[in-house]
Amino acid sequence: MSSPLPLEILLPDWLAQRASVLPDQLALVTSEGRWTFADLDQDVRRVALALRDADIQPGARLGLLLGNTAFFVKLVHAAARLSVSLVPLNIRLTVPELSEQVRDSGCSVLISDGDRSPLAAAVQVETGIRVLNSIQVESATPLEAGGGELQHLIDLSHVHTIVYTSGTTGRAKGVRLTYSNHWWSAMGSALNLGIRSDDRLLACLPLYHVGGLSMLFRAVIYGVPVLVHQGFDAARVNEAIDRDGVTMVSVVAVMLERMLAERGHRPYPPTLRTVLVGGGPVPRALLEECEARQVPVLQTYGLTETASQAVTLSPADALRKLGSAGKPLLPMELRIVCGEHEAEPAEVGEIWLRGPSVTPSYLGQAPTPNGWLETGDLGWRDEEGYLYVVDRRDDLIISGGENVYPAEIEAVLLSHPAVEEAGVGRAAHPEWGQVPWAAVKLRAGMSPSEADLIDYCAGRLAKFKVPVRIHFVDELPRTSSGKLMRRELREN
Repeated sequence: MSSPLPLEILLPDWLAQRASVLPDQLALVTSEGRWTFADLDQDVRRVALALRDADIQPGARLGLLLGNTAFFVKLVHAAARLSVSLVPLNIRLTVPELSEQVRDSGCSVLISDGDRSPLAAAVQVETGIRVLNSIQVESATPLEAGGGELQHLIDLSHVHTIVYTSGTTGRAKGVRLTYSNHWWSAMGSALNLGIRSDDRLLACLPLYHVGGLSMLFRAVIYGVPVLVHQGFDAARVNEAIDRDGVTMVSVVAVMLERMLAERGHRPYPPTLRTVLVGGGPVPRALLEECEARQVPVLQTYGLTETASQAVTLSPADALRKLGSAGKPLLPMELRIVCGEHEAEPAEVGEIWLRGPSVTPSYLGQAPTPNGWLETGDLGWRDEEGYLYVVDRRDDLIISGGENVYPAEIEAVLLSHPAVEEAGVGRAAHPEWGQVPWAAVKLRAGMSPSEADLIDYCAGRLAKFKVPVRIHFVDELPRTSSGKLMRRELREN
């Protein structure tokens, strides 16, 4: 099909190419079944035709209210053939929150699965949006002719996805991610970690978050299978590593902690070559436990705005730079900015990123100045240029003029044998302005007192960093991807 666009920004359809070259290679495994690349390509074509016949027009934005299903995967690849953009919606949000994102993103259609039908119906009442059910689309008998030809080329500049940020620090924003963003995210990871013919990727994060979504792009671009779990379950993840030969999985720190606890003393098989851990600073005690147990953990730093990974340790540096998130993935650029100047080594500043996996802009906003994304995260680099992530700038506590980083206090609390999870917030103080306090979830059978934990911190932290009080809780507030929501721990 001819196109007026210059060829250098067009690529053949990724899935169709894989189906042509590797038709019998396993591509997708879910609880619903298994698909080769040829199978998946055929199903994606049928879904694209069915949506075309349902009057989905090029340029439309489709809201997705779906769990981690094969149908979600098919829509991700069908989007290119229809020239539409997807808006994956967090299925844990309330009707008012979902309705706000539907309006903000300009979705014309909402596609839901059976489990989300009541939620979709409620959003339809609020917004008037047209709703399609996944069963309705999957069971349709599409017309091969008429209604317009499907696309066979991918325009890298086209927006594939609008992903809303997890909202850990406030109101979620729509992040526009192009095919180029997803492509370069996959390429940067491949150049760092390599690709093996026996690789099997595991997506156990929600597909409506970029951490889960990115696994789908990597798998088809690399030509390897992806296993998609309906949700995170530590025992199922460990079983997939043992039984299904998973070589790579991406999790956040609390998920990794639960995997290790469920695993007990059983070692992981040598086929597991990479456990990527992101979503915020990783407690050093957890990294040291992984080192002792020979778990192949690589810390990574990325955002929705960078289509997943932006900085990741290389396997060669995993032990030498324990605690570091690594160096920028090629061809990303990284700056640490402190006020008006570039930070010196070991000086904490704001992390800025620039490169082809960085979003062109938030929805409805102008592009970032000079292409630099001001992340709002704080970090520093050592003399060799390795990044160490400190905290979110919005979470910074300023107590008596001193900077206090919640992640540092949380790391100390998590090193206590009785503490399973910890979150640090800030409270107003008449003399010091702000002071830290902590919410702690204890391990089963453990019962230290508040005074015990405060004394433990006092022996390891400067006085102004010691929490003024500790609340014991059954659960900490987290996003659906496992990130700690510190804004829920803030007090006026």
